[in-house]
Amino acid sequence: MLYELRVYDCIPGRLPALLNRFQNHTTKIWERHGIKQGGFFTTLIGGHNQRLTYFLVWESLAEREQKWAKFQADPEWNKARADSEKPENGGPIVANVLSEILTPTAFSSLK
Repeated sequence: MLYELRVYDCIPGRLPALLNRFQNHTTKIWERHGIKQGGFFTTLIGGHNQRLTYFLVWESLAEREQKWAKFQADPEWNKARADSEKPENGGPIVANVLSEILTPTAFSSLK
């Protein structure tokens, strides 16, 4: 198994819009494409109160490439993203995205 760590730093004040987009659109589209999430997190204590952190779970890099490409090209996803970032909806949401593909160590509780 591989785990993808994704960290979204929002434009100040736009974290609620990002959470809404994930809850009401993104995760449903992922389900259709067979993308498995390993958990979503916001920062309770620390300096990043406009950050969403989450994990995706992959069998292989090939699976990730195939499913992520289909998700990125999905018309429903592209419409949801565009609609959520229209000026009348507050404009852009995300300032920066970090993505890392992680592999568990031999002593990890996750394999």
